[in-house]
Amino acid sequence: MYDTAIKELNAFLKGQYMGIHAYEHLIQSTDDFYIKKELQEIQKDHKIHAMRVAERIQNLGGTPVDDEGFIGSIQEFMSRWTTPTATDDILRTALKGEDFYGIQMSHEIVKGDLDPQSQQLVDEILHHDQKHVDRLRNLLQ
Repeated sequence: MYDTAIKELNAFLKGQYMGIHAYEHLIQSTDDFYIKKELQEIQKDHKIHAMRVAERIQNLGGTPVDDEGFIGSIQEFMSRWTTPTATDDILRTALKGEDFYGIQMSHEIVKGDLDPQSQQLVDEILHHDQKHVDRLRNLLQ
């Protein structure tokens, strides 16, 4: 009955793992203590979001994925050589990841395929991710 919701939530969860790993590279690339702390806070939010989505999948009777999947691991592997080191570039990369991949692509992944409770969870997470976008934009100014 919830097979579609489980599948879509798992796709959304893979995106959360991709974000967690992307932030890991960005955090390692900066020597700016303040920026590092800001990125760590956002990464921590993604970890909490991943836990909440995994719990929802389990509550629906499914098995949550535990990584970003094959395509995500290839992207993560490639990002090791393309991670910027300048603070503004790190922030721009994080901003693009949050805004385009984190929010816009996530809306497409789960569009219309979730039960009301799962949709509410995803909407809460995406609303929180929008706050990350705002936070990153402020850091760039």
